[in-house]
Amino acid sequence: MRKANVYCKGILAGELVETSDRKYVFRYDEAYFKYPAKPAISLTLPKSQAEFHSDCLFPFFFNMLSEGNNRTIQARLLHIDEKDHFGILLATAQHDAIGAIIVKPVSV
Repeated sequence: MRKANVYCKGILAGELVETSDRKYVFRYDEAYFKYPAKPAISLTLPKSQAEFHSDCLFPFFFNMLSEGNNRTIQARLLHIDEKDHFGILLATAQHDAIGAIIVKPVSV
């Protein structure tokens, strides 16, 4: 199982988990959820106390990944399988991600 904290404009917004059977769970952080002025991180992940479940990496997070030759180069340089979407997300979305969202790995 791998985990990541999801930040919106530098504020902890939620947690993204890849389960041992390669399914995904996203849940909003309780403090973030309770603050009404904080937006949902995505239209497809509206603010809710319920967990979101998916059989594949949520499209919102998948779209943060590079494509084509850039993805191939990243995977080779980082020694990550090119098909390991979550691994590439954890390695590349920590700093200079486009938009307000960054994803930082959490040690389990």
